[in-house]
Amino acid sequence: MGESGYPGGYFLAMVNNDTGRYSWKLIPFMLIWAAFSIVLALFVFTNYVVPRPRPPQQSEKTYRTVDHVGNLTEPEPLPCWYDELAKKMTKAYAEGRDLKPETEIEPAEVFMTVVVPAYNEEKRLMGMLEEAVNYLETEYGSSAVAQKLPATAETSATPNGDVRSRKPANGTAHAPQLRGWEILLINDGSTDGTLSVCTKFCQDHILPALPRRMSGPWTHRSEQGVKIKPGSIRMVTLTQNRGKGGAVTHGMRHARGQYVVFADADGASQITDLGKLVSACENISDSQGRGVAVGSRNHLVGSEAVVKRSKLRNFLMHSFHLLLWVMTPPATGRIKDTQCGFKLFSRASLPYIVPYMHTEGWIFDVEMLMLAEFAGIPVAEVAIGWREVVGSKLNVLWDSIGMAWGLAVLRFCWGVGVFRR
Repeated sequence: MGESGYPGGYFLAMVNNDTGRYSWKLIPFMLIWAAFSIVLALFVFTNYVVPRPRPPQQSEKTYRTVDHVGNLTEPEPLPCWYDELAKKMTKAYAEGRDLKPETEIEPAEVFMTVVVPAYNEEKRLMGMLEEAVNYLETEYGSSAVAQKLPATAETSATPNGDVRSRKPANGTAHAPQLRGWEILLINDGSTDGTLSVCTKFCQDHILPALPRRMSGPWTHRSEQGVKIKPGSIRMVTLTQNRGKGGAVTHGMRHARGQYVVFADADGASQITDLGKLVSACENISDSQGRGVAVGSRNHLVGSEAVVKRSKLRNFLMHSFHLLLWVMTPPATGRIKDTQCGFKLFSRASLPYIVPYMHTEGWIFDVEMLMLAEFAGIPVAEVAIGWREVVGSKLNVLWDSIGMAWGLAVLRFCWGVGVFRR
């Protein structure tokens, strides 16, 4: 009971004094409540707002593929440079030793890994895979003539027959020393026939002596396609939908390539421009072999495809670019198109980016570029061919709001030290 004979009377007496002002006696209570409010806000933010990726389940560290007789294989363990590197770094830390991640990452087994996140993509996946395998097999596959390795290089054969350097510099090898490719299809909790479509595609390009070529976003159907080796396309299933960022990050943890690119399942980005990304990445790579090349649609801003978009979509696009320029570090803010789903990473750059990823939604591209900037990794922006493909799952209004919110949370967390490298 307060001084006035009723609950809370003591505090009311301090407020309702003769001067009409708050009593100085209230200051300690106000400070206590302010501190409590700050602690409560931080608790809610760190536990319910900050993105926390769930650890992968054991079944998600396996893959299935199609064998030489066209059968779907039983789940097999996925190679994981991420887990092996984590073991080495933990042991080195316990022993007080410093390790350079780019020299400790497992050597590449193929030249190119393409990570394809797929969520309910049964209607669009076939065309993208057709164009991808035609380009990959022609440029980097076993059908292409591999140049002879220097006599001083120690070499070995991988289980799938590709030749690689046993001790490549900085975790990578030069292009002439390595051939081969793989596609990691990350089935992000799909509920449709995405996996069945991929399986059928593999069978149609493994069994026939002369596979037919299906049409895609950039090419037309023809009688002449390419034959692929069994195991070239590996299907990984996530038990629950994680979002595009989660699927891409999961795939990159298991990539075997000297270069790793992620590409959307709709085939909107022209896969034949992959060579431009590789050249750009090679040109800007630092002495450690680290480099990132991002596909860009910025040159299409004034094109008919963009002009025909709704005014709302164009307004939201420009608003998001402004937010990026204001809220991201300088180098990231200068990139004209951060959201294009066509980005290439050298193998040596992966340990500086993939282990520190937190975002699993649409804004994950920005976090990758920020991490590259924090680590001093050179980034090149490359103009690529791109076209609109029907069937997008992007809700322009709500996803734009979500991306703006995600960007704010991301910048705050890295800015105040909630996230650390």
